[in-house]
Amino acid sequence: MDTNNETPRMAENPATNADSGNVVWSPIKSMWYLSHLMIGTIGGIIFFSWSAFSLFIVFTALTLCLGHSLGMHRRLIHNSYECPKWMEYLFVHLGVLVGMAGPFSMVYQHDIRDWAQRKSECHPFLRHGSSFFKDGWWQLNCDLRLNNPPKFIPEMRIRNNKIYRFMERTWMFQQLPWTVLFFYIGGISWVIWGISARIAISVTGHWLIGYFAHNEGSRDWHINGAAVQGHNVRFAGLITMGESWHNNHHAYPGSAMLGIYQGQNDPGWWVLNALNNLGLVWNIRLPKDLSNRSELQKIHHEGVTIRNYKLPKPCKFISMVGKVMPPG
Repeated sequence: MDTNNETPRMAENPATNADSGNVVWSPIKSMWYLSHLMIGTIGGIIFFSWSAFSLFIVFTALTLCLGHSLGMHRRLIHNSYECPKWMEYLFVHLGVLVGMAGPFSMVYQHDIRDWAQRKSECHPFLRHGSSFFKDGWWQLNCDLRLNNPPKFIPEMRIRNNKIYRFMERTWMFQQLPWTVLFFYIGGISWVIWGISARIAISVTGHWLIGYFAHNEGSRDWHINGAAVQGHNVRFAGLITMGESWHNNHHAYPGSAMLGIYQGQNDPGWWVLNALNNLGLVWNIRLPKDLSNRSELQKIHHEGVTIRNYKLPKPCKFISMVGKVMPPG
């Protein structure tokens, strides 16, 4: 599936429009987010412990990196690398645990934005085009109902997958086994920090990066004719697992590497590169492997050295496999 030049899951008709629609409050979405925000904030203070906070850091990093970035985004949505099915299911499950939606809904939310942002006109909801606080309320508590949306048709590998259908139906309840495990090990503090605080921070952070990545920041590429341009949020490369290099992603949507230039931190790529060296992932797509885009224009910055693309690197420990190490 070529997501570099088009959004193939979105089927248009002559009346399809990316700019006409209404933003409406979504009770379930809003109550889900606000309840975890309240529990995580109030309960996190009352039941704070360093072990629970450590769990929060580790499990947030795990779900954002392996789940949201590698599972949902680079694998399920863009199919930018291949891996064993068990690994794909594990990564997507971790992506569901981030707390935004199930796999079908995540693919749809991504693709409807991608489709709309490539048009000459795009609704403010889909381009983060409103004021900071208004956009925050919209994205975290509301849904957009386009008057004439495209039809969402996911490919067979996703549409007919029983496991993904189950994850979609039960995406909120996917937290329960982890809730039980955390309560058994660390009590209520582990549940609050490992579930509610993590969900609240992850969902809020996803909106924040989305807002700034579509409004301000550095750019090396311009998409001619597109209503929305992506921006790189440089300070957030590490904490977003590389997802904040959004200008790069707008230029090369199908690339498994998001921090494509030297000096751009991309933890998701570091993990993917290591898995590739271990033989657990393969057929990784990089910018050089993608089809050309006639609308893609390089921005030339005066006085700036030409940027060099990063390339996959072999892991040092792989070269040790099968060799007898001298005694230390």
